[in-house]
Amino acid sequence: MRDKRAKFVELANKRVNKAIAQLRLVGNLSNKSAYEFTEDDARKIVKALQKEVDALKAKFSNDASSDGNEFQL
Repeated sequence: MRDKRAKFVELANKRVNKAIAQLRLVGNLSNKSAYEFTEDDARKIVKALQKEVDALKAKFSNDASSDGNEFQL
C-alpha cells in the first residue's frame, strides 16, 4: 500500500508541475506583440483546456474518462 502511495505522490508532483509549466507556455501565446490571434482562437483554446480539466475531475470522481481527442485550432 505504501509503495503505491509513494509512487502516486512522486508521479503527481512531476506531472502536475509539467502540466502547469505547459499551461504557462500556452498562456504566453496571449502576447499580442508576438502573435496574432482572434478572440475565437482564444475561446477555442480555453474551451479545449477546460474540457480536459473537466475530464480530469471526472476521472478522479470516477464519473467518466476523456475522449482522447487532441486539440487543434
